[in-house]
Amino acid sequence: MLKKYPQFTFAFAIIFFAELLAVTNNLKEIRLVTKPLITLSLMLFLYFTIKRKSRFTGKIITGLFFSLLGDVFLLFVSSNQLYFMLGLGSFLIAHLFYIAAFYLDSTNKMEVPQRYILPIFMVFGFFCLSYYYLLHPHLGNMNIPVLVYSFVITLMGIMAALRYGKTNFKSFAWILTGAIFFIVSDSVLAYNLNSINK
Repeated sequence: MLKKYPQFTFAFAIIFFAELLAVTNNLKEIRLVTKPLITLSLMLFLYFTIKRKSRFTGKIITGLFFSLLGDVFLLFVSSNQLYFMLGLGSFLIAHLFYIAAFYLDSTNKMEVPQRYILPIFMVFGFFCLSYYYLLHPHLGNMNIPVLVYSFVITLMGIMAALRYGKTNFKSFAWILTGAIFFIVSDSVLAYNLNSINK
């Protein structure tokens, strides 16, 4: 992607580093622009570069739209905790669309070795359960919503991993990497919010 779409790569790099600069310097006004632009640029990239639209593409773009809403809501958490619930709900819906998209590939008729399936469930399941076990004593009335969200995002990671051998390897690798980063970023966010609320 870096070589094939140099204009997008350059523009995305500028947005990314602007967001990084805004985060490290607590420039809240700048983040109102840079944070949504990250997801919005990905949506536009997919829409204009993929010539043959499919159910998979449509579900991914819809998921990105709800991710965009989640990003926007979380920017206002400091003013009202309701925005956290709205953000959590938006990301939850986004993950359901990602799961539906990945499911389309994971159920095709291409045969793959079954030995990969159990480790996939074990790795993602262990991470989800251990992280929830770490956080749940401090969640209070957020216990059930966070449990549901943890289950859904773990299922999203599992479905991304189950695409192995069902699609071309580059697509599999990019999407699995994105799913893992999504899980890690949500885990860091939950940990930081938990630390603030202690």
